[in-house]
Amino acid sequence: MTNIVFLVLPNVHLLDLAGADQVFLEAIDYGAELRVHYCSTVAAPATSSGLPMGNLLHFREIQVQAGDFILIPGADLHYLMSTSVGAERELFDWLRQAHRNRVRLASICTGAFLLGRAGLLDHKKCTTHWKRTAELKAHFPKAKVAENILYAEDEGIYTSAGVAAGIDLALHILSTLKDEFFAYQIARELVVYTRRAGTDAQESIFLSYRNHLHTGIHKVQDWLQDNLHQKATLDDLADVACMTTRTLTRVFRKETGITVNDYITLLRQEKIRALRKNPDLSKAQIARHCGLVSERQISRLMKAGL
Repeated sequence: MTNIVFLVLPNVHLLDLAGADQVFLEAIDYGAELRVHYCSTVAAPATSSGLPMGNLLHFREIQVQAGDFILIPGADLHYLMSTSVGAERELFDWLRQAHRNRVRLASICTGAFLLGRAGLLDHKKCTTHWKRTAELKAHFPKAKVAENILYAEDEGIYTSAGVAAGIDLALHILSTLKDEFFAYQIARELVVYTRRAGTDAQESIFLSYRNHLHTGIHKVQDWLQDNLHQKATLDDLADVACMTTRTLTRVFRKETGITVNDYITLLRQEKIRALRKNPDLSKAQIARHCGLVSERQISRLMKAGL
């Protein structure tokens, strides 16, 4: 069981908290072995917009262990850099000790400034909201601040850009705890069909080609991703979409930019890459999982993907 602990500071930005929180709650509904906790430096913090929150545990009452996550949603920057936080030396000690114990720390938006004040960004690649990257560099010159990326990960320290990027970071964390397909399922549940990666090169086919609103094509993509092991004809997929075969092929290309067969090929290539990491699976088993009839097809598909 992995613990996901949200450190909810006074003047927290509500969406920074709620977006990532919802990702993990949906993951639990899908069977992920996670437990979500909330703590603060005060008994009853309020958001930056003044919304009061109920009583939360003090961070000292939270027990974490190696492999757990502490997430720090963004808060009002003036507060984060004030002496009010600086007086909480115990908080910085708690975060540093957690990191030494191999607890993973993740910040959303301006939450990076708290990690910086705790000395945890020194010599680490990190990021924050694009409006604040210059300030992050100025306050913490030892940090390797990256601009124009959604999130960064460096030796157990995760940082993300602002607001909705916290959802991207939470989905990335899920992909490390589970796998890319599980992260895709949660993104689909949240109607975030295109999960953005930290850099463009890190995109997953399970979450690509979904930046459209056509329900029928989404149904076909969902069916293919859930049933890749099955052999399906264009007629079968047209039934899923409630279209004629001719309409399906035309609309699929219009909405996604690629053909149905090309999409299936990309799905199989990514599935093969993931399954190859399992030493207990033979090539024949991998082929069956991907709806292929021979091991030779695996080699041809992967060569085509180079």
